[in-house]
Amino acid sequence: MSAALQVTAFGLALFSTLFLLLATCTDCWMVNADDSLEVSHKCRGLWRECVTNMQDGVRTCDQYDSILADHPVKIVVTRTLMITADLLAGLALAALVLGLDCITLLKEDPRVKLKMCYGAGVVLGAGSILGLTGSVWYAVDVYVERAMLVSHNIFLGVHYDFGWSCWLGMAGSTGCFVASVLLTCCLY
Repeated sequence: MSAALQVTAFGLALFSTLFLLLATCTDCWMVNADDSLEVSHKCRGLWRECVTNMQDGVRTCDQYDSILADHPVKIVVTRTLMITADLLAGLALAALVLGLDCITLLKEDPRVKLKMCYGAGVVLGAGSILGLTGSVWYAVDVYVERAMLVSHNIFLGVHYDFGWSCWLGMAGSTGCFVASVLLTCCLY
């Protein structure tokens, strides 16, 4: 039972960590939600803004001025939280690999392997909370921004909604949290 649970938690942690990394690196955290504009498709990410021409499929991206430049708080906070979540999830994944029963390294002391799995679960849980906080922070900020414009009857031509990168960040964080629960609560 323990080996099957470890492998399940490892698989879930692996895919969830990949989702977190993809969410951090991709550029579609905010997407234009105005269906009347069929000429182009805009996506804003943590690192750049991209526009895809719907007629010919050409995609152009504009990098933000500088990583260290003044940016909106939602971008700075989300970047920080997502990068920290990525690092913690990667660290937890490495510790989990070493703690798996099917890995022969450190086989002579099973208590050390169990402690490594438990420690990986704790670190994975911390990373999942940070990733979920960053993703939800961004999504709520986009929602509040849109609600403020709608409540003031302001139409700027394009309204944004959260995109697939934001959803990917939420899914990856949730998966890391479930893997953390499996490793910390169910393994003992």
